[in-house]
Amino acid sequence: MRRYFMVGERKLSYLDFGGPGRPLLALHGHYNEASAFEPLAKALAPRWRVIALDQRGHGESDRARSYERDDYIADVAAFHQHLGVGSLPVLGHSLGGVNAYQFAARHPDKVGTLIVEDIGAVVECDWSFTTRLPRQAPSREALVAALGATAPYLECAFRQSGQGWGFSFDIDDTVASQKALNGDHWDDWTAVSCPTLLVRGTRSDELAADHAREMIARRGGRARLVELPAGHVVHHDALDQFSAAVTTFLSELR
Repeated sequence: MRRYFMVGERKLSYLDFGGPGRPLLALHGHYNEASAFEPLAKALAPRWRVIALDQRGHGESDRARSYERDDYIADVAAFHQHLGVGSLPVLGHSLGGVNAYQFAARHPDKVGTLIVEDIGAVVECDWSFTTRLPRQAPSREALVAALGATAPYLECAFRQSGQGWGFSFDIDDTVASQKALNGDHWDDWTAVSCPTLLVRGTRSDELAADHAREMIARRGGRARLVELPAGHVVHHDALDQFSAAVTTFLSELR
């Protein structure tokens, strides 16, 4: 079920996939939105009830003036407060992964367990792919053709308007967000105190194997690494294995 709440004058949207399970908060990556987690929500049900935020400038949430690190973390904090939940698992992919571990580091009482999908403690994002995206296409078929092999990873964000087919995110906003995401986030990563699962795709072009292992080593036994046969979007490429790894990790901590 889609729901909304206000942060100041901005509207934020989220999807509560429902069910009797314990809540799990999910944060998507760039080019995506909350609906990207629908297959994962089905895979984790009924034990877990996935509640996924459309982060600022994505999905049905309003665009924003700023996409800095503190802006995203404030949104997650407001989302947590709106839900009225206590400490709970937080899962984040890419952009959402950094948001998740920074939120966990700065609000340790709100995050009981953490799952970070294919993003590092140092981010060096290349936004050239973003600037090459078509801003409009005359039809859905034309948009799919222009995107080629990447279309399945972006289709949740396809939107039709009077001008044709495009995306629920703004390309210029996304570049600004990617620029703000870049940097050294080791202090936040090492400050996380809750048990953490880091999931890496073996074909990832974002998270290198050596860096992932260093992330685990610097957490002193409070984090573990799982590598699955996938690219950057592990929950898409290896859904069954990803959901099994998440379920196992969360079950062992109960």
